[in-house]
Amino acid sequence: MFPKTSLTSLIVGVFLLYVLHTCWVMFGIVYTKPCEKPQSDSCISPYLAGKPRLQLSVYTALRPNADGGHSLIHREEEFDVNTRFERSVNVSLPKKTRKNGTLYAMVFLHQAGVSPWQDPHQVHLVTQLTTYMLPKPPEISLITGQDEPQKPDQQKQSSDSELDRPVSHWRSRLTVNVVSENFLFDREALPGDVHRYMRVYQSGKKMIYLPLLFVDELSNRVKDLMEINSSSTELPLTISYDSIALGKLRFWIHMQDAVYSLQQFGFTEKDADEIKGIFVDTNLYFLALTFFVAAFHLLFDFLAFKNDISFWKHKKSMVGMSSKAVLWRCFSTIVIFLYLLDEQTSLLVLVPAGIGSLIEVWKVKKAFKIHIIWRGLTPTFLFGKLDESEKRTGEYDTLAMKYLSYLLYPLCIGGAGYALVFVKYKSWYSWIINSLVNGVYAFGFLFMLPQLFVNYKLKSVAHLPWKAFMYKAFNTFIDDVFAFIITMPTSHRLACFRDDVVFLVYLYQRWLYPVDKTRVNEYGVSYDEKPKGKSHKD
Repeated sequence: MFPKTSLTSLIVGVFLLYVLHTCWVMFGIVYTKPCEKPQSDSCISPYLAGKPRLQLSVYTALRPNADGGHSLIHREEEFDVNTRFERSVNVSLPKKTRKNGTLYAMVFLHQAGVSPWQDPHQVHLVTQLTTYMLPKPPEISLITGQDEPQKPDQQKQSSDSELDRPVSHWRSRLTVNVVSENFLFDREALPGDVHRYMRVYQSGKKMIYLPLLFVDELSNRVKDLMEINSSSTELPLTISYDSIALGKLRFWIHMQDAVYSLQQFGFTEKDADEIKGIFVDTNLYFLALTFFVAAFHLLFDFLAFKNDISFWKHKKSMVGMSSKAVLWRCFSTIVIFLYLLDEQTSLLVLVPAGIGSLIEVWKVKKAFKIHIIWRGLTPTFLFGKLDESEKRTGEYDTLAMKYLSYLLYPLCIGGAGYALVFVKYKSWYSWIINSLVNGVYAFGFLFMLPQLFVNYKLKSVAHLPWKAFMYKAFNTFIDDVFAFIITMPTSHRLACFRDDVVFLVYLYQRWLYPVDKTRVNEYGVSYDEKPKGKSHKD
């Protein structure tokens, strides 16, 4: 017979297999097998090995195939593959582009002194200099009605109620890379991701591949976009060049394809931008750390949800548990979710917050023993009765909340009033949500104190779901790392560090009030798990 395997062990095993498989796949991406016999006909040699004189030319066009004309915006005369540079140019916008149209950039790498249109050994790529996004809604002072200073075109768009229509935005950066190493490819083991960027020609019996030119789409961030209107006759463009290693090129190609796939599945430009930021704003070593951190975050999230749900599913009594803390946690989680939704935060943050809100609502139903009876389409809510031990816990809970209310209510009301007068918002709803979430973020950890107060009064922590707490504690410290990686509101970022303090206090109480795992606790409930084995008589 096979030994009984727990669900947690199975999940951890699958997780480890996933990590090992991902590491193997990543190794296959960054490592390319070179041609072992350089003189054989199966090798593809680099064009750059002959050290040709090259130029880099950048054109703009209304169509990707340059039908309808093209304009030269920059030419790097003395181009060196190994020399990094950055050039700033002003690009004239055609009338069609100013009227919510598109503009393309055509990047050529060709022989010096030869027009790229006549050079048989030229390589080129086409990329968009524009993208479509919804314009940012104006923010106003809710007291005076005064809005932010806007350009006439933006005022016209707002008056015509065109904020829901995507408009053309200018990409102010164009990043170009060329593989500088003289790598010998094996014709029989040519990577598919490199193949689509490779152009080859026959030179005698040898196959020569032209320079591997790459336009880095991941460097185009939302923060660099500029809205185009009819008065924008010229806009600035920064052209950056740097050489790139073959392994990094292959990795970047896969990441660009992944971001494009997410957009095809419904991710917006802003959501995709969060993914881009992880890859662009960090080096490869930190990126590898981010991958492992994200993987463990996902594992601990799942295990915390699993153990938390299991704990509350079998929870029959609220002895030693702060019901008001549960209610507050539900309220604050919903407010945070609505705030993140109003701020159009990344789905990486929004989806877990939404799932957490649903779980907290279910906990409130269990904590207050709420039963819902449907009579047709009308629900009736019934609340269960509390026993003496639960009433004693409730008294401590109420006493703790009473002391907190003297401090919290004036601060929250004062903060909301200050924001109403001095801060501009999109709407009254936005002000309400921001005021509530600022109260949650600034003083939310104080609403965790009633549970600490109850623990202190009862001199016990046996009633707490410690497995779920420990998984959440690990995730809290992992969130501290993500707070510097993923774009999120500042208040949400600070809340990650706020939770660290609370978990440390819980751990101190865990040490102060030790739990004897070998006995049933003072509330008549076993610790975290039921005793194994069958009961028997002495």
